[in-house]
Amino acid sequence: MRRGPDVNIAVLLHSGAGGSGVAATELGLSFARSGDAVHFVADRVPFRLTEPSLPNVFFHQVEAMTYPLFDAPLTTLAEASKLAEVIEEVGIDVIHAHYAVPHATAAVLARDMVRAARRPVVVTTLHGTDVTLVGLNRAYLRATQYSIERSDVVTAVSRYLADYTNREMGVRAPIRVIPNAVDHERFRPAPAPGADRPDARQRFAHPDEKLLVHISNFRAVKKVEDVIRVFGRVSERLGARLLMVGDGPDRPAAVALADTLGLTGRVSFLGSFPRIEDVLAVSDLFLLPSIKESFGLSALEAMASGVPVVASRIGGLPEVVEDGVSGRLLEPGDVEGMARAAVELLSDEGVHARYARAARERAVREFSEESVVPLVARAYADALGSPVAASGR
Repeated sequence: MRRGPDVNIAVLLHSGAGGSGVAATELGLSFARSGDAVHFVADRVPFRLTEPSLPNVFFHQVEAMTYPLFDAPLTTLAEASKLAEVIEEVGIDVIHAHYAVPHATAAVLARDMVRAARRPVVVTTLHGTDVTLVGLNRAYLRATQYSIERSDVVTAVSRYLADYTNREMGVRAPIRVIPNAVDHERFRPAPAPGADRPDARQRFAHPDEKLLVHISNFRAVKKVEDVIRVFGRVSERLGARLLMVGDGPDRPAAVALADTLGLTGRVSFLGSFPRIEDVLAVSDLFLLPSIKESFGLSALEAMASGVPVVASRIGGLPEVVEDGVSGRLLEPGDVEGMARAAVELLSDEGVHARYARAARERAVREFSEESVVPLVARAYADALGSPVAASGR
């Protein structure tokens, strides 16, 4: 359900390469392509904002003041003040805050302080660590609870996360589950090589080698060293290469481990870049041995590309990857089990093809933009029509 062509949406998000920021950007662009005006509010241009030519996409930069009296920039206040300016200048109808703290906090604060006859509604989407790590920290618990409960509509990217938020945080608000979406036209298997289409895999691997890939922000929860360990065991049993896409605090440790294990020539650290679909399209297997994962957007993008997934059986990943159908799920830390599953998938072309086909079919059937975006549109419509919103607060 759409609300018409003249809705102004403000999107608050993390601008880096993490899953929440990527999902927020892609969702905002989807609404913009359908005719809504979308205003991204962040400290810098979002990582996946690669369509600046769209006439109804706008970016508003948050600039935080530094002052010797304060130990750190007052990020939440700066974001709320900037958002209030945008609301008063362009007449925002819906604020979509991706992440509870600081974005939902800033959204609620801006909504309540604007000097406008009609205030916008706040839709908050919970993505994972905003609840499972930040939100449960005693220093932020009450602020996180308040920000969620003062939102007009709250969504979570998985049933696991919705239940966790209500149970572990004591949040007294209904939370509807709306999964992340994937553009299955952009993320799709590579066409077969031909005279006019040389094999793109040649950039990364020899024809007789398997190509594994990992994509993340290289933080502790992603266990990038386990990615290296799994690949090390796989490469002992068959010819293979590994692409490490992304960057973050654990990259040096992963580089050092690859060197220690004698894998330097077989592991490529490619850094961060927004157009990852070309890499996924030519890969054979995606590795995600995380210890926390509320959804697993990178796994979904791999599946849409026809790439089976070997990952941890934790959080929301079982809601994305069907164990034994579109990938294999094992206990976090089970390096040997993940390596064995990877070898089984990569050693039999028929088995691999079956998993690859199932991965693609599930991504298109369950997580396409055509399926997910209308659920978000309904959340916007419900927020705009809610008694709290109608009262003007």
